[in-house]
Order: sequence, then structure tokens, then C-alpha cells
Amino acid sequence: MSRYRRWNDLLELLATAGQLQVEDAAKALNVSPATVRRDFDELAEQQMLTRIRGGAIAQGVNYDLPLRYKTERHPSEKQRIGRLAASMVRAGEVVGLNGGTTTTEVARALATRPDLSSGVPAPAVTVVTNALNIATELAVRQHIKIVTTGGVARPQSYELTGPLATGVLEQVTLDVAILGVDGIDSATGATAHHEGEASINRLMGRQARRVVIVADSSKVGRRAFARICGLADIEVLVTDAGISAEETALLEHAGVDVVIA
Repeated sequence: MSRYRRWNDLLELLATAGQLQVEDAAKALNVSPATVRRDFDELAEQQMLTRIRGGAIAQGVNYDLPLRYKTERHPSEKQRIGRLAASMVRAGEVVGLNGGTTTTEVARALATRPDLSSGVPAPAVTVVTNALNIATELAVRQHIKIVTTGGVARPQSYELTGPLATGVLEQVTLDVAILGVDGIDSATGATAHHEGEASINRLMGRQARRVVIVADSSKVGRRAFARICGLADIEVLVTDAGISAEETALLEHAGVDVVIA
């Protein structure tokens, strides 16, 4: 198990329990107590938790973990979702991408699509994004035109938010917005942990002719703090085979095309 995967699991255990003892954490993760002690010490230095005698307690920890920890969650599913969502983009289209691990996989799949990288007039695709990491990865791809918003960067997701981001998005039109979310359910629709990100994501969706949500099945049936959009605004959900039949039926009944990667 990688260090970031282990840290992610420790932080989620803390978010659920509020307090963890070293021995209990070691047993849950199947690692040595010495490894857990080192992890607790390093996470305490980053102010992600507070050390106590024999363990640690949560310190402002919630499920909105930094992106570098999230990359270890369901990696193969996210890669498949990313490839399938990228295949829905046609040459010449303008694509909106928000931040997150799954949309990062969409960006990588777009960058390496053979039919876009050769034999198509440049730019093959225009990508509008408020995610710094996506813009950085795609900037070296000559066949992709990158448009970034302004705004204030959030370290958790590398997303730019605020009035500067809004100002740019209000001036562009998109063929498709491919949005990563923290939750999607049949009652609330698509949601995010942070209200600032949700606001920018919502505007990105409004500027698009169609909205595609990319989310692994662990996000389906869950809701986060801030609403992005309702199901009536979503054309497609691209997810993995872990989605339940009940959730699939509810979403499809609401008019969302559920596609399994």
C-alpha cells in the first residue's frame, strides 16, 4: 500500500471515528504500529490531525481531502471512466473540465486520443478549465487549445474559484461540460463539498449545451454540502459497474443516461 493511500485511509477512519488508537489503526490497515506512528506524526506536521498519547484525533478532517490523497481511490475505475467520457468528445468541440481526479483522467485520455493528435486541424479540441493541474498537463499538447479561468486556487483540488473565474466563464460557450462531483443522487442531483467550487461548476454547466458527470460508483447515492445542478440538467453519468441497480433505475427514470465504463 502506498503512503498516500495509507494516509487517505487513516484520514477517512479519523473522519468517521473522531479518534484512533495506533493499535486499532494498524489492525484496520494491516500495517505495523510503527508505520502508523510515523504516519500520524507526518500528518500532524501537516495539521491534518492532532496527536494524542497512543493515537490521534481529527482536526478539521472531512471528506474533502487534498487531491494528492484522492488519487489512490479507485484508480482503475477512474481511468476507464476518463477514457469513456473522453470518447464522447467530438473533434472541434469546446470542452469544459472542472478539477478532480476523475476529470484529470478525462484530460489525459483526451490528450492521447490518436484521432485527435493527428490528421485533424489544430486545435483538435479546446479545453476550458479552472483546474491548474489539468491546464499544466495539457499545455504541452499542441493539438489542444487551453483556456484557463482566473480565480483563487484551492489547495485541496487545484481549482480556481471566485469572481475572476466567474468572469471568464460568463464570456465563453461550451459544447460539453464534463464535471467531476463529490456526490450524485436522485433527490439532490450533483453536489460538491465546497460552495465556491460548486458555484463555478454550476456556471460551467450552464454555459454548455450538454453536461456529462463523471463519478465512480462510491459517489453515487451520496450528497455533499453544496448543490451543483439537478438531474434535469444532466445528460449523461459515466460511472463504473459498482453502481447499484436501484440507483441506476432512479437516475434513468429522471432522464439521466447512465453509462458504465
